[in-house]
Amino acid sequence: MIIKEAEFVKSSQKLSDCPKPGVPEYAFFGRSNVGKSSLINMVTSRKSLAKTSSTPGKTKLINHFLINGSWYITDLPGFGFAKVSKSEREKWERMIHSYLKKRTNLICLFLLIDVRHKPLANDLEYINWLGENQVPFAIVFTKSDKLTLNKLNANVLDYKNTLAKNWDPLPEIFITSSEKNIGRDEMLSFIEANNNKYSSEIKSI
Repeated sequence: MIIKEAEFVKSSQKLSDCPKPGVPEYAFFGRSNVGKSSLINMVTSRKSLAKTSSTPGKTKLINHFLINGSWYITDLPGFGFAKVSKSEREKWERMIHSYLKKRTNLICLFLLIDVRHKPLANDLEYINWLGENQVPFAIVFTKSDKLTLNKLNANVLDYKNTLAKNWDPLPEIFITSSEKNIGRDEMLSFIEANNNKYSSEIKSI
């Protein structure tokens, strides 16, 4: 897939404010500072489509980007280290959960995980929550360039073994690096295949 157009559409405070769900949508989500905005920019080959920041918690709204005029990328607020009040975090969580459970055109949530770390409780809790609520998702390991190949493979295997205790089959997994442009083709091929499937299902209705 070639990204010819990528444009910001709008920021929304709640599900009802989001653009009409008429085209396939792929949401990016993960712990604060996991490299979400950098990955979106890498996937779309745009340097500053999504605003990056060294300060965790910068994304506070549901941000929609229209790609090639035919599908959406959604940038969701992160979870974890954001320096905001408990009430503000709870507000974000309600907004995100409402979006994930009710957004009818959501094809896949890309759950970003920093591959440098061992399986973390917050990430595992979200993975299980997604399964329990039947939210379609894939795991995207970020920052793979920060590890040696042996350490990278060991960490990914550790995660797979941990997930295998509750998951069969395992979720789709992508290994990426925004700095080295790793994983872009695989993610775009996945999106293209799902877009084609979505179009076929719409035509058959």
